[in-house]
Amino acid sequence: MSNVHEPTLDNDRYSRNRGERGDKRTALIIHTIADIAAGFLGLWILLYLLGANQANVFVDFVEGMADWLGWWAQDIFTMDNEQVRVFLNYGLPAVIYLAVGHGIAARVRRL
Repeated sequence: MSNVHEPTLDNDRYSRNRGERGDKRTALIIHTIADIAAGFLGLWILLYLLGANQANVFVDFVEGMADWLGWWAQDIFTMDNEQVRVFLNYGLPAVIYLAVGHGIAARVRRL
């Protein structure tokens, strides 16, 4: 007989906690992907409005990512003012990615 007290393992409790950590991790991944997507779109809007050098490699990369992420929303708004057009056509996907990504992440956390 040993004097060391071994904790009793409640398998249901440990398996439930493991599942919760997995759900939280999945929600965090979804949340992060949505934030990154919206970040690229927002960064492109900012770079465009500030008149960044579009021949720069970094600016070109950000523009390419924003075009790839927001292809489905291009030319929804056709304004005469180019700055307003870029703001709306890239801002709408950013807001939608944030809303949908955070909504899905919240739903996954609750499950």
